[in-house]
Amino acid sequence: MTRRVQILAALALTALWGAGIYAAHAGGHLRFLDRLEATLTDWRTQVRGVQRPPDLVTIVAIDDTVVKRGGSYPLPRADLARVVDTIVQFKPKVVAIDLLLVDRSAAIGDATLANTLATGPMVLAAAAIFPSASETVEAGSAGPLAVLPQAERFLLPLPAFADHAEVGIVNVATGQSGSPLSVPMLFRTRDKVELSFPLRVATRALDKPLTIAPDHLMLGDRTVPTDTDFALPITYYGPRRTIRTVSAQSVFDGTLNRSAIENRIVVIGASVAGGGDFYPTPFDSLMPGVEVVSTAITHLVAGDGIVRDHRVRIADAFAAILLPMLLVGLLAWRRSALGIMAAATVMIAWAGLNAFAFTHGVWLNAATTLAAAVPPVAIFAGVQLWAGGRRTQYLAAKSRSLAQFQAPAVQEWLARDPNFLSKPVRQDAAIVFIDLSGFTSLSERIDPDALQEILQAFHALIDKVAVACGGMITGFLGDGAMILFGLPAAMPDDAARALKCAIDLHRGVEHWIASLPSAIGGQLGFKIGAHFGEIVASRLGESHQHITATGDTVNVASRLMEVAVQNDARLALSNTLLDTADFHGAPDGVLSGPLLARIRGRSGVVTVWFWRDRDGPSQAAARAEMID
Repeated sequence: MTRRVQILAALALTALWGAGIYAAHAGGHLRFLDRLEATLTDWRTQVRGVQRPPDLVTIVAIDDTVVKRGGSYPLPRADLARVVDTIVQFKPKVVAIDLLLVDRSAAIGDATLANTLATGPMVLAAAAIFPSASETVEAGSAGPLAVLPQAERFLLPLPAFADHAEVGIVNVATGQSGSPLSVPMLFRTRDKVELSFPLRVATRALDKPLTIAPDHLMLGDRTVPTDTDFALPITYYGPRRTIRTVSAQSVFDGTLNRSAIENRIVVIGASVAGGGDFYPTPFDSLMPGVEVVSTAITHLVAGDGIVRDHRVRIADAFAAILLPMLLVGLLAWRRSALGIMAAATVMIAWAGLNAFAFTHGVWLNAATTLAAAVPPVAIFAGVQLWAGGRRTQYLAAKSRSLAQFQAPAVQEWLARDPNFLSKPVRQDAAIVFIDLSGFTSLSERIDPDALQEILQAFHALIDKVAVACGGMITGFLGDGAMILFGLPAAMPDDAARALKCAIDLHRGVEHWIASLPSAIGGQLGFKIGAHFGEIVASRLGESHQHITATGDTVNVASRLMEVAVQNDARLALSNTLLDTADFHGAPDGVLSGPLLARIRGRSGVVTVWFWRDRDGPSQAAARAEMID
């Protein structure tokens, strides 16, 4: 129950973390995530690869060739008028001039350009001037347009030019990496809202009415998904000149191809080195601003832009909350390689889904989701590893403790099957009992510490012999012990190993008593009884359980110790044990009997044999010492 509460608490904290990360980023904080998102966007764009753009726009570039032949930049107004005039003659849908015509030049050139602009559908570029380096939203603004960046003023073309054309704001929004990831569609001052340059061009080219809805734009009956601040997310088709581009020099050379202009959107802009705006993109370190603008125009007209609207933002919020919870849940579900593999699979699946959505026109935020998922997963995994280490240490200590009370075979069996003997089992087994004689009277005369040392040495000897023979000590009975042969499973040689254990105990204890000081050893003796037959093996106890055996076989083995004492022997063996062990005597021992003995508390008689060393106690002790 405690672990379940801990997991629920971890999931709740993970959800709160994810929601907090998303809310903080959406509120304009955690700007470092924008840089990360820009980098991840570049990677996804490169994974998607170069795409063929819809063939709708032609860029007429005022490039290095024009400057080298004409000798100056900016291009003289008379030369610009010649370029525009030639283009108009080839019947384009609209001519968009991505140049700021805000300064007066030669009167003849300005007049010529003004007259030329009146000959066709024109859109001129204007600029928004902001009071600081960042575009701001005025506090207390209300309504759907309140999210628009507020400019201090607009830098408009000269009235002589603006009177013959529509005007659009040409500013683009760059991310933390410097790459334009979106183009604002609307700008405002305190008392005025202006359309962007790409939106003006698209509206004119499509000849459709523009509707500004609370969270999107409408071009006729077609919805243009925008981001929360009416910005159009853009994704680049490829490197510079992927959109059809011709040099303005072809106008002066008379080589301009009519098919590159007729019934198309023509954007005139600068791509000359040292002039105009250049931006880094996923495919280029420097892309002319006119190509960025042309990309936005193509998205608007073709409707192939990438979607990052309020629905995508909602999906981002869910991902920032649910993905970390799922990963933490999987790690909690299996604190093993399986849980880690499951979490890794989910993470890979999310990354694949994110990349797939991007390549198919849906821009799911990756940076915010990663920031929401990585810290709680790392912390939870660290806590899991720490707890796992603590648990491993606990289990190791428990295993060492268990090893002190259970035979190695039973210990391994319990590790494989924790329910071993949870229900009693009836089977054949061999039982060996051993008990010290004179220990009680000795305890009344010697120091308790010395007595404890004697008892520990006796128990250690029994444990050593029992383990060597494969027996299980089911319990130390003060100055005696019961050893069971037949668990965790009955084996054909259980009786033989029990017989060997009884004989080894006889020799070992005899040698040990002989090694004690005479004042102590002279007071001690021992007796051993061994029998084979049916037992009931089970686990007794509730919180502290132990394995034991009960039944007539156990009672007989215990009573055989009395029979040994009554017949001046130390080791009494039942005929059943000897027959089952297929014992035919040993060259170093003497087997005497049989004796038909009555067992206290049991009707009938038991055939008993007595065993002793052939060489007597002293030589047997010496042989036992050499074996040790």
